[in-house]
Amino acid sequence: MKTIDELLSEGVAGKRVFVRADLNVPLDGTTITDDGRIRAVVPTVKALADAGARVIVASHLGRPKGAPDPAFSLAPAAARLGELLGADVAFAEDTVGSSAEAVVTGLADGGVAVIENLRFNAGETSKDDAERAAFADKLAGLADVYVGDGFGAVHRKHASVFDLPKRLPHYAGYLIATEVGVLKKLTDEVKRPYVVALGGAKVSDKLAVIDQLLGRADRLLIGGGMAYTFLKAKGYEVGISLLQEDQIPAVQEYIERAEKNGVELVLPVDVLVAPEFPDLKTKAPANPTTVAADAIPADQEGLDIGPETRKLYASKLADAGTVFWNGPMGVFEHPDYAEGTKAVAQALVDAPGFTVVGGGDSAAAVRTLGFDENAFGHISTGGGASLEYLEGKTLPGLAALED
Repeated sequence: MKTIDELLSEGVAGKRVFVRADLNVPLDGTTITDDGRIRAVVPTVKALADAGARVIVASHLGRPKGAPDPAFSLAPAAARLGELLGADVAFAEDTVGSSAEAVVTGLADGGVAVIENLRFNAGETSKDDAERAAFADKLAGLADVYVGDGFGAVHRKHASVFDLPKRLPHYAGYLIATEVGVLKKLTDEVKRPYVVALGGAKVSDKLAVIDQLLGRADRLLIGGGMAYTFLKAKGYEVGISLLQEDQIPAVQEYIERAEKNGVELVLPVDVLVAPEFPDLKTKAPANPTTVAADAIPADQEGLDIGPETRKLYASKLADAGTVFWNGPMGVFEHPDYAEGTKAVAQALVDAPGFTVVGGGDSAAAVRTLGFDENAFGHISTGGGASLEYLEGKTLPGLAALED
C-alpha cells in the first residue's frame, strides 16, 4: 500500500487529488455535535494543499436513498473543515454534475473543495457492479490522483471506496495508515494481557468478532445492551431489558468455548434498572435502582452496569498490555446511566498498556464525557471497519489501495 508521503515526494503541485474522507458526523439539524471525523482528515488535506495540490474532498453522510436530501447535506462539514484548516473551502452542490465540475475547475493550486454527499447518487452504494462503475468513472473524471483516507467506510464495497481507486493512481492517507498500524497491534503484535471490552446494543453485531477473540484475547468484558443476552444465556431473569433470544444458543456456545480456551469471560455482577427507557432529550432524572445481575425484576430494564461491576471491570483492565474497547456500557447519553461507560473509559486511561477506543459510540462517549483524547493510545474513526478487520475479513477499501 503506497502512502501519501510517497505521493508528496513525487510532487503534487497543480494535480487534482481526490480525497475520500469520512465526514459522516452526527448532526442536530445543521449543527455538528461531534467533529472528530473531520479533524481526523485535516492532516492529509493540509499536507496536500500545502504542497500545491488541488484537493477534492468527498464523503458520505447518513443514509440518503440515492437522491439529494437536504437533511444529509455535507455543507456543515465543509464549513467546519474550512474552520479547522483556517482557509476557504469551496462547496459543490452536487457530486458529479455541473456544480462539481465548476468548483473543481475553479480550484487554484493549494485550494480545497468538498463535493456534496456521495450517497445522493445511487451508483455510490449500488450492488450492481456496472452502476457502481459508471459512477466511479464520473468521479475519476474530476481528478488525477486518489487518496483513501475514509477509514470508517473501508469495509464498504462502494464506488468511491472500492471502484474509484482502480481508475487512478492511489495512495493511503495519514488516517488510514495510522488506523491499519493500530489494528496490526491488535492482531499481529499484541502485548499481553490482551483485554477486550465489548458493549453496545446488539450481541448479533459482535458475534463474529467474539468468535475471533476467543482464540486471541485473554479477557472479554461484556456490557451494554448485549450483556442481557449473555445473562439470559446463563439462565438469569432479565426483565424487559434488551434481549436477542435468537442469539442465546450462539452465546451459550461462546460461554462454553471461552472456558475451554482459558479466556476469562466477565459479565456484569450488578446493573442499574428502571421501569422505562430514559428521556434523552430532556434528560429528566430517571431514578434507577441497583440490583444484582441475577435479580433483575420482571418489569424492569437494565440500562447500565452497576457500581460493583465498574470496580470489577476496572480491576480486569488494571494490568492490561493491550486493550480494545468497542461499545458503551450503558445509555451514556443520559447522566443517570453514564457512570459505567465513564468507569471503563477511566480504566483505559489508567491502564499501563496500549489502549484503543474502537470508534462509533465509544469514541463519541469519550468526547461527550469530557475525557482528553490524548489519554488513550488511539481513538478509531471506524467502529464497523475496526470490528470487521478484527473478524479477519478483507476490507474492500483497503484491498483496493493495496492493488
